[in-house]
Amino acid sequence: MSPPRSVEPVQGRDRSTLVVDAHVHFWDPSARHHDWLTDIPALQRRFAPDDLDAGRHQLTGVVFVQADCRELEALDEVRWVAGLAIGHPVILGIVAYAPLQRGEEAERDLEVLAGEPLVVGVRRLLQGRPAEEITDAGLIAGVRLLPEFDLTFDLCVTHDQLTAATSLVRSCPETTFVLDHVGKPDVASRKLDPWRADLVGLGSLPNIVCKLSGLTTEARPGWTPEDLLPYLEHALDVFGPRRCMFASDWPVANLRTTHEAWVDIVLDAIAHLPSDDQAAVLGGTATRIYGLAESDTATGERDDASSAVRRQ
Repeated sequence: MSPPRSVEPVQGRDRSTLVVDAHVHFWDPSARHHDWLTDIPALQRRFAPDDLDAGRHQLTGVVFVQADCRELEALDEVRWVAGLAIGHPVILGIVAYAPLQRGEEAERDLEVLAGEPLVVGVRRLLQGRPAEEITDAGLIAGVRLLPEFDLTFDLCVTHDQLTAATSLVRSCPETTFVLDHVGKPDVASRKLDPWRADLVGLGSLPNIVCKLSGLTTEARPGWTPEDLLPYLEHALDVFGPRRCMFASDWPVANLRTTHEAWVDIVLDAIAHLPSDDQAAVLGGTATRIYGLAESDTATGERDDASSAVRRQ
C-alpha cells in the first residue's frame, strides 16, 4: 500500500460534481417488512427518491440495492422501485434479492427477475453468515447461474469474511461480483490488517469490482476524513479506478454523514488521479459493470436503446 496521502481539498471543491451513485436504498415500512430496522429508529420511515439530497452535487443516476425485506416481499419491492423509476428516471438499475442459496432451484426466480427491465444484478446478503454458508455448494451453484441472465452479484460481507468471499468469487469465474462497502473494514478500531492483505487476495481475481461506500457507518462517532482515507486509498490501489465505483449506501449512511459530505471525501481520495480515471470512479465503472442506460434527468426521458454499456 502506498503511504497515506494528506487530506487536501480537490481543486474547485465548491463546484457541483456529476455522480452516478451505485448503492442507494428505498423502503416503505408500511408496505413491506424490514425487520433489521427495528433497532434503528432514525430509519423507521419511508425513504424514496424525493428524500435523496445530494447537496450541491448532481446525481445523474442511481442504482437501487435490495433493502432486505422479507423474502416473500422481494419481488414486490422490485416492482415498487420500478414504479418509482417512472417518475424518477434517475433510477437506472435495480439489484434485487434472489434466493441463490437454493442452487439450481433459483433459476425460475432469476427468469422472473430478468424479465424486469431495470434489474441489473442480485444480492443475497452474506454479512454475518458463517464461512461454510458463503462457500456452500448450493450458493455457488446459484451464483454460477447469473451470467446466463446477464446479472451481477453484489457481495456484502464484513472484513472477517473476506477469505471465504474470495473462495466464492474464485469458484464462479464467469460471474461478475461487486464488493459492497470495501468489505466493511474495522474503521472504528482503525485496524487495517488483516483487511489489507485479504483485500489484495480478493482484488487479484479479475471478476470483481469494488464500491467505495459504507465506511462512515463502520467508523466511530466523530470520525474525520483522515480516518477513512487509508481504506479508500488501499481499495483504489488494489482494484484500480477502472474497477472502483462511487456509492453512498444512502440512507443508512445518513446515520453518520450526508450524501454531499461523502461525495467530497471520495473526491479527495481520487483528486490525484487523471480526469478519465476520476470519471470512471464517479460513474463510468458503475455504468459499464451494471450495464446502465443513461438518464436525461432534465427531460425525464430514459434512453434504453442506445446508451446501455455492456458489462465486460
